[in-house]
Amino acid sequence: MKAVLIDDEKHNIDNLRELLHSYCPQVEIAGTAANADEGKRLIMQIQPGLVFLDIQMPQKSGFDLLKELNTYDFDVVFVTAHDQYAIQAMRFAAVDYLLKPIDINELQSAVDRAVKRQRLKEQNRQLENLIHLLKSQQNKEDQRIALNTLKETRFVKTGDIIRCESSNNYSTFYLQDGEQLLVCRPIYEFEELLKDYGFIRCHQSHLVNKKFVKSWKKEYGDFLLLTNGNEVPISRNKKELVKRALETA
Repeated sequence: MKAVLIDDEKHNIDNLRELLHSYCPQVEIAGTAANADEGKRLIMQIQPGLVFLDIQMPQKSGFDLLKELNTYDFDVVFVTAHDQYAIQAMRFAAVDYLLKPIDINELQSAVDRAVKRQRLKEQNRQLENLIHLLKSQQNKEDQRIALNTLKETRFVKTGDIIRCESSNNYSTFYLQDGEQLLVCRPIYEFEELLKDYGFIRCHQSHLVNKKFVKSWKKEYGDFLLLTNGNEVPISRNKKELVKRALETA
């Protein structure tokens, strides 16, 4: 698979080139670029299957580069130093990223996933969703989170999620239209991703969208009654947190 490397620091490109040569023989490095404009021209010229893209670059970031493109028929593996905003956005959209310094196992896993996706020759929906998220000035309820089920990746508006319930390392999402989605990730990961979207962790196994909370029932313990009729328990150590969250507009 043809790949291009885009990074403003030459030593980073040299290091990644060596790692790919040694551990990812299925990747052919077709070109490198030192800034976003060069990278854009290189992508349009070579039409690679995979782009390794630094996020923090002078003048234009890696995100800026992608916003200027119209189609995404290639895979991207972002390469970044610790940038909490960027990492949050990438996790929300379920795209691959590597933290510097690059871990070999994570690099191999990201390349393997990209190869599999390219074999399907599908438009990169995760990347489209990330760009939509970065460009969006809409209400947070209209922003979509990528949920990886066993059969597909679903892009769901946060405002359509009523609640999430965990079972070991799986999470079930209950949607406003009655659909349920089983996702192969633990609930604590979604607590972090959805904390700015009106979701409350009211129990070890439950995450709820506070806009769907109808009342707080106290007859036989503490429960949240939701608009779809579900009752979700509130654990003792979460009571104050839930109370504050529900009082916040």
